Amino acid sequence: MEQRTRSLWLLLLFCCVRVCASDDPDETRGFGGTETNDGVWVSSEGKRVLSSGLTTVFLPIVYIVVVAVGLPTNALALWVFLFRTKKKHPSSIYMANLALADLLFVIWVPLKIAYHFKGNDWIYGEGLCKVLVAFFYGNMYCSVAFIACISVQRYWAVVYPLSQRQRSTCVATSISLGVWVLVWVCTVPLYLYDQQVYLTNLNIRTCHDVTRPSQVKTAAGYFLAMATLGFVVPTVVCVISYVLMLKALRNTMEDPAIAKKRHKAVVLIVVVLVMFLVCFTPSNVMLMVHYVLLLGGAEDNLYGFYVTTLCLASLNSCLDPFVYYFISEDFREHVKNTFLCRSERTVERMRVSFSALKYSKKSNSYTSSSANTQSTDC
Repeated sequence: MEQRTRSLWLLLLFCCVRVCASDDPDETRGFGGTETNDGVWVSSEGKRVLSSGLTTVFLPIVYIVVVAVGLPTNALALWVFLFRTKKKHPSSIYMANLALADLLFVIWVPLKIAYHFKGNDWIYGEGLCKVLVAFFYGNMYCSVAFIACISVQRYWAVVYPLSQRQRSTCVATSISLGVWVLVWVCTVPLYLYDQQVYLTNLNIRTCHDVTRPSQVKTAAGYFLAMATLGFVVPTVVCVISYVLMLKALRNTMEDPAIAKKRHKAVVLIVVVLVMFLVCFTPSNVMLMVHYVLLLGGAEDNLYGFYVTTLCLASLNSCLDPFVYYFISEDFREHVKNTFLCRSERTVERMRVSFSALKYSKKSNSYTSSSANTQSTDC
């Protein structure tokens, strides 16, 4: 066993040496291409992928679905958390920030749709390209971070339900602000090197799809670090939190009175964890693989797989609002009242009336004076 472990470490060390040794900036590097005075002469593999239906048809269609579903659902979720939820709990604060991150992610997607439909030709300038890339990755990693925060908060709520710490809105607000500041500071390097590159053999300007050979080291180092800090660390936090939650819930399954509710909670935890891993794991793994291959000068650096998994990861912004819906009974009620155009005053009157009606059924002596309470018109 020790011999196999030693051999594995030697193999990994050899791969790292090979990657670091491949350092010729003029070498053709898959999508890095050969840099000239006019632009970059992209390799045949890069040319094939950039001209294929994968990037010019499939990707924009998926992004259209993301916008069509994610924009209204996240806007509704944010409206509910900000204006319909009176009692602010830490979980609702994290969910509101997650909805905001998803919404900021989605509103920039139409530019990517137009870019891909035009044959991966960026016509909006270097500045807007950098902003798009920074918002795209920044909000994606913000979403990952807030999902991790929600998982920790749910762990505290399940394992330590009487703890004041898990009810502190000040702590949740401070953590949320810290996440935004940290992620956006980490996106600053994306503004410091070229994201728009002119391809001489395709006569198009790409946005982030091609890396200049002279900037390969900078881009690879940055994204490998972001994938590690922005995905691996939050994923470990999520997995540990949900495993401990499942363990705690399993210990209470012996009580028949609460077994049914606990079973529903377990199913929901598994669904959320699987959704998180399925959406974000392939894209971040392929991101690291792509840049390692790019550094190593591989002819095929699997960029086509990477952009496909990155596109599919964006579907998470469509799924998150439905997770809120199933997690929170209050959220479902607020959404229902919003669609029925019920004001907060009307909802409160109906709640009081319903409580009084329940009391009257028990006492058989109560007559409701609010029986004519109706919803306000839109």
